[in-house]
Amino acid sequence: MIHSLNLLDLDTFSKSDPMVVLYTQSRASQEWREFGRTEVIDNTLNPDFVRKFVLDYFFEEKQNLRFDVYNVDSKTNISKPDFLGQAFLALGEVIGGQGSRVERPLTGVPGKKCGTILLTAEELSNCRDIATMQLCANKLDKKDFFGKSDPFLVFYRSNEDGTFTICHKTEVVKNTLNPVWQPFSIPVRALCNGDYDRTVKIDVYDWDRDGSHDFIGEFTTSYRELSKAQNQFTVYEVLNPRKKCKKKKYVNSGTGCLFCPTGNPLQPTSLHYMSPYQLSAYAMALKAVGEIIQDYDSDKLFPAYGFGAKLPPEGRISHQFPLNNNDEDPNCAGIEGVLESYFQSLRTVQLYGPTYFAPVINQVAR
Repeated sequence: MIHSLNLLDLDTFSKSDPMVVLYTQSRASQEWREFGRTEVIDNTLNPDFVRKFVLDYFFEEKQNLRFDVYNVDSKTNISKPDFLGQAFLALGEVIGGQGSRVERPLTGVPGKKCGTILLTAEELSNCRDIATMQLCANKLDKKDFFGKSDPFLVFYRSNEDGTFTICHKTEVVKNTLNPVWQPFSIPVRALCNGDYDRTVKIDVYDWDRDGSHDFIGEFTTSYRELSKAQNQFTVYEVLNPRKKCKKKKYVNSGTGCLFCPTGNPLQPTSLHYMSPYQLSAYAMALKAVGEIIQDYDSDKLFPAYGFGAKLPPEGRISHQFPLNNNDEDPNCAGIEGVLESYFQSLRTVQLYGPTYFAPVINQVAR
């Protein structure tokens, strides 16, 4: 995790738009090579970056790192960002710091205090699961004077020392108190480092152009709860602790709803949604890809499999089953046959998570 404090302010009419570039040093040539960049955060001198860097740690080696901070102002020249300072340290210093975190002053701009950079390290688990979800909210607090709120969500995973680390931001939905955010996927180890019961905190903000986003409220969940939402709506109260302390009659600042975007095909929010007027997102993808690749197959027979579902009649969970429900012959005649089996399968199985790709990939390999 990278967090910066009290950065230089180089913008005239707003605050800096910071970005951090990580460099690693070659042991052989001593040359610095760019490893990666964070996202740019607009109008702030105290950025908390979502982008994380995954590095292999070797205890017996000194792995030198350099963090350069820039102000990326699209109104001037994005190819030549303003330099805000830099810090040098070894990866072992971060891992060996108290709580695996270390703070360093930024230097490099003569005669200026450049602020500080805070770095946190965490060993990643071997979990390879991917969490896919979609959230909406209802009756959020109105924050804008001339309109409704412009809400967005910030996800944090809890750390072992009780602190929180940012791991995802949604897009901003403009001028509404009842937003529906786009579906997104995130590695489970980024969300909770593979610990299904670790707390995940979600903050709701009202976006402001100058970067002073207004806090609306928060709620907590866990990946275990998230995975249960594959088949049902999960509703949370969005609470603002300050309002709760000040107002005796305070109930909440709205509610948040969590649901799986690939859930009930009868719900319009599902990517499987069987509309009477048009193909679903998945059906369109099957048709678009299938109509191209079928020309390269001589017999036009395609074995088609599904994954992530409870199968009738006993409700057995399967991550590799024939869409046509024929274990002896999973072949479908042409792409139209694949689509027909897909639609029939949606009517009979119950979609269920979490998602595991390995069984169906192994079946195809066999």
